[in-house]
Amino acid sequence: MNNIRLKLRLTVLVILCALSLQAQVSPFLLQGRIEFEKRVNLHAQMDEALKGEQDHSWYESIKKSASQFQVTYFDYSFAGNTSLYKPGRENTENKNPFMGEAPASANVVYSKLDSMQSVSQKKVFEQLFLVKDSIRPVHWKITDETRKIAGFDCRRANAIIMDSVYVVAFYTDAIVTPGGPESFAGLPGMILGVALPHEHTSWFATKVLVDDIKEGTLLPPAKGKVVNNKALRESLNRTIGKWGGFGPLYLRSISL
Repeated sequence: MNNIRLKLRLTVLVILCALSLQAQVSPFLLQGRIEFEKRVNLHAQMDEALKGEQDHSWYESIKKSASQFQVTYFDYSFAGNTSLYKPGRENTENKNPFMGEAPASANVVYSKLDSMQSVSQKKVFEQLFLVKDSIRPVHWKITDETRKIAGFDCRRANAIIMDSVYVVAFYTDAIVTPGGPESFAGLPGMILGVALPHEHTSWFATKVLVDDIKEGTLLPPAKGKVVNNKALRESLNRTIGKWGGFGPLYLRSISL
């Protein structure tokens, strides 16, 4: 009897060890939720937009009472090749009473990464647009530089988008879904960090949660005037084309 009990205990121990080993050698994450912190250096953006203007003393007074950085949070849920990026928790520390809502701070982006199609809901002033188009193709150059983000080992990749916007991204192949914040995608794994140095804007993951994403919960937004990316740019150009340095800045922010 003692021998039988011993054999049963050994069998259970072997099974538990095998399950533990399997968990250790299968680190790839197929679904979950990522919180991204978006950080925009508003002072630096405004300084660049006002270059060449003779009098911008009005801005200096605003600058003293406004936060240098606008920090917002977004939740990025993913399952396989489907993802949904939308506004997350509120940040009550933002102090920008005269600058209003930052562009792209309410964006919702639904992506089908296997077909490289997306549906994006974008609020521009008081109008809501529903942008249905393909995901921007990006010619990434992968480097040997590495960095740890939210506990994941990531590799750096560089690219140029929209003809002149320099992008630095960090991705991990431990998360299989080849997506990222906003419309950034196309690397062999999940993008956990994006920096646009000349735009003074960045997105970095603060945490990765192994959430159980139920089938049918990742749905595209449905409200807004239906356009594609080209039509949205043309519409915005008619509205903000005479804004001096602020026009191109706003347009780039909305087009990301």
